[in-house]
Amino acid sequence: MAMWRREPEIMENRREILDLRHFSSVELRPLLESEMQLWSRTLHWDYRGSAEMILRYVDAKILPGYAVVQDRAIFGYTFFVYEGSKGVVGDLFVGDRSGTVTGEIEEDLLEHVIDTLQQSPGIHRIEAQLLAHETGTLAEPFVAQHFSRYPRLFMVLPLQGRNAPRQREIRVPGDIELRRWSESDYHAVASVITAAYRNHVDSEINDQYRTVSGALRFLNNIVRFPGCGTFDPGASFVAIEKGARTIVGVILCSRVKDDVGHVTQVCLLPDERGRGIGEALLNASSNELRRRHFSYLTLTVTEANTGAVSIYKKLGYAVERVFDAFVWEG
Repeated sequence: MAMWRREPEIMENRREILDLRHFSSVELRPLLESEMQLWSRTLHWDYRGSAEMILRYVDAKILPGYAVVQDRAIFGYTFFVYEGSKGVVGDLFVGDRSGTVTGEIEEDLLEHVIDTLQQSPGIHRIEAQLLAHETGTLAEPFVAQHFSRYPRLFMVLPLQGRNAPRQREIRVPGDIELRRWSESDYHAVASVITAAYRNHVDSEINDQYRTVSGALRFLNNIVRFPGCGTFDPGASFVAIEKGARTIVGVILCSRVKDDVGHVTQVCLLPDERGRGIGEALLNASSNELRRRHFSYLTLTVTEANTGAVSIYKKLGYAVERVFDAFVWEG
């Protein structure tokens, strides 16, 4: 398939969906600049780190996906990645157009991605979480191909100003101590994640939670790559049982804007739930960010996880957006 610059006649006043690997970062950057503004405006998120990583992969011609081109300009794109026998839809963005046209283009792009992944040899599972899109807006292409749909909540805790809830003292149980994350915690925390999400709805959404090796890949992505912001070890904590010196809980936090933190993971061993340890971990992260004059702390949670949602609301988090996760098992 040729690039539009080599065959301009196919692009005149026509909308084309082309392989993303035909384009360069120079051609895609203006669209990503618009996407960065959207993430900042709606999610308190500086998307520059993710955008620069996408552009590097585009120039390396290793990022599979599609671009929508019309009038000699890219005005929409999507990409996906392969992880063994799984495909993950990484992002989807269409620039400013009329609402009807934008919806049609988004659906066209998703249909291309879903068809590509379902027809890819060895792919037996597809996952998608498109945080910047309101629940329901992208459901039709997924539902038509028999994806399961899981509504998720984007929640925000103000840390400064009149809207910030009053700081509460949360006592840690006497047999538990909190300390900051250490590089030596990888394997122990991976085991906690696997145990915490066994038979849990979130392990249906993200199959990395099902095995220790998968949880290690998840942790590596969180700590070493900018997809979920820049990892903040100072605001990340583990809960340790004093007698056995074993880790029983964890909270990981990233910086997604100069003054905004995002909880990328918080979980406990099942036997430790209901003792206030989770609240203490959340409180430790928020207090650290307050001390550093951050404005907000955000997180995402599956709507069906009602116990966690209730705790977050009690601590002052408010729902700002509902989005969807989709999963297909071939």
